[in-house]
Amino acid sequence: MTTTPQTVLRFLAGAAVAAGVLFIVWYFSAIVGYILVSAVLAVIGRPLVGRLAALHAGKWRVPRPLAALVTLIVIWTVAAVLCSLFVPLVFNKINQLAEVDFGAVFNSIGEPIARAQHRVQELFALSESSFSLSEELSSALPRLLDLDSLNTLFSSIIGMLFSSVIAIFSISFITFFFLKEDDLFYTMVTAVFPERYRDNITRALDSVTLLLGRYFTGILAESLLLMIAVSLAMMAFGMPGADACFIGLVMGVMNVVPYAGPLIGGVISVFVGIVTPIEGTTVGHTASIIVFTLLAIKGMDDFVLQPSLYSERVKAHPLEIFLVILVAGSLAGIWGMLLAIPSYTVLRVFAKEFFSQFALVRRLTEKI
Repeated sequence: MTTTPQTVLRFLAGAAVAAGVLFIVWYFSAIVGYILVSAVLAVIGRPLVGRLAALHAGKWRVPRPLAALVTLIVIWTVAAVLCSLFVPLVFNKINQLAEVDFGAVFNSIGEPIARAQHRVQELFALSESSFSLSEELSSALPRLLDLDSLNTLFSSIIGMLFSSVIAIFSISFITFFFLKEDDLFYTMVTAVFPERYRDNITRALDSVTLLLGRYFTGILAESLLLMIAVSLAMMAFGMPGADACFIGLVMGVMNVVPYAGPLIGGVISVFVGIVTPIEGTTVGHTASIIVFTLLAIKGMDDFVLQPSLYSERVKAHPLEIFLVILVAGSLAGIWGMLLAIPSYTVLRVFAKEFFSQFALVRRLTEKI
């Protein structure tokens, strides 16, 4: 299709409208966040609502509001059970780290630290008397993990939890009505746009729901499998169940962040292994077990599961996804990397509906 002044003006007008919408979304980001979380929960719970609403005893059928309420209770019950399983595990590990004698830990890994110190001294031309890596690490880590700092952190977390009560109530309220009225979310979105765009918006929402549903279910399933695999592998090498499950939890949670997350999770896991090594083995042996186990499991994950999740599930080229994640990470850090793929998917779907006359848009959205 030939580009004309009219199409350019349409594009500029559409870009201006999109910029205005993005500004409104940013300004009311908290409310928009409640709505989006509620929409995701509604997508997850919709099949259960449908099954409950289909139940009947004679002429009496389960009312849809009751089915929506029961589904909402099930969702929050599952969330509470997961928190009751993992939150104590995390807090126990943090308290355990706070009581560790870091001097004894560094004495047990003195030889690797000595080699690292020698290389640092050679690289930066430092004298032995002016720099001691062992002393620097043993003095810095207790400051990071001392009990007072941890208590302050816990107090901040508790305060944040109290402040998020309103968020939980809001999300629950909105989710209930999204479950109760199947097309309510579509109605809210389409009401913002002119009537002539209703079909385009509906098609875009259908595509977004399908693609993001596949992506979120895939990434959650992958993280769960990774958590179980890492935990079982660590226990097979003799690591206590609590430590193995903690490392599995760290890797499973951090796996949600593309590319950078598993690296950060691996560093945390190795640190945990160094501080609390497997009984009967040296610190170096424990660290080696963790490193090689994570590399093996993540290698299988990257070659088997990741391609289908980060490219096929959102219908984009792997290099395209990688560049989007890099840009988002440079702009907004970890949160940017976490939200990069969902946000890019939404933008591609709406671009296909409204700007398909441009060759670049057609090239980027041809697989959708």
